[in-house]
Amino acid sequence: MTGDFEKMAARAAPAIFVVLWSTGFIGTKYVLNSAEPLTYLAIRMALVVGLMAIIVAVARPRWPDRIGIAHSAVAGILVHGIYLGGTAIAIAHSIPAGLSALIPGLQPILTSTLASRWLGERVTPLQWGGLLLGLAGVALILHDRPMSGEAGWGWLASAVSLVSITLGTLYQRRYCSAIDWRSGNLVQYVAVTIFFGLGAWLFETNEVHWTTEFILALAWLTVVLSIGSIGLLYWLIRRSAATSVASLFYLVPAVTSLMAYLLFGERLDAVSVAGMAACAAAVLVVNRRSV
Repeated sequence: MTGDFEKMAARAAPAIFVVLWSTGFIGTKYVLNSAEPLTYLAIRMALVVGLMAIIVAVARPRWPDRIGIAHSAVAGILVHGIYLGGTAIAIAHSIPAGLSALIPGLQPILTSTLASRWLGERVTPLQWGGLLLGLAGVALILHDRPMSGEAGWGWLASAVSLVSITLGTLYQRRYCSAIDWRSGNLVQYVAVTIFFGLGAWLFETNEVHWTTEFILALAWLTVVLSIGSIGLLYWLIRRSAATSVASLFYLVPAVTSLMAYLLFGERLDAVSVAGMAACAAAVLVVNRRSV
């Protein structure tokens, strides 16, 4: 019975991850109505540190050595710091939530290129075909979308966060896979809290409007995203090849675009729906031998 449950959980994990990760773009749009990007992220990460400290105190996992702590800090800055900071800054510069999801949509191509060289993973021609199909799907989903706001700064932040989440995923798999996720995540969140705190202190006013909308969105991003989806992501990274995990990010623009359409009225037409279908097909192709 336990074995059947574990198999069901393993099969459901990728879908759950995609939905949870996609809500991050939506939640970020809500919180940025009440706080500047780095200020909000500093508060969020400080709360996450508190939650992770409780988990670590109860579970008492094995702590990484000094090298492991250093690797965890680097992975945290890449996966949480620069990636989340870039995404929040892009949305703060009026880049639509659906459009900002283009970042993880492009990640699989970059991840596969680097993984084949850095991790020695073999990406088959069929998988390359799936990755290209997913890229085409992303282009369809985000076609003809307005690049409103200060697009230059927004797209620069988006490009930086794309590189950061890609390198962070690979770095986590290569150097942190053997580290207990509870102690490792605590180290990562402490490092990134300091990172965002310094950034907010140097570049922002630190003013926060504690509205109900801000508190609820912050609670969701703290608990569900930073604890739930990140823990799930690292579990998937340990269990699967980097290319297969990265391919799941192809579904994020589709799910985010649907959520943004329902919540904010962002555009969703027949061409975008066709792009969603292409993204779903791409994930099946890339993960064909990894399920």
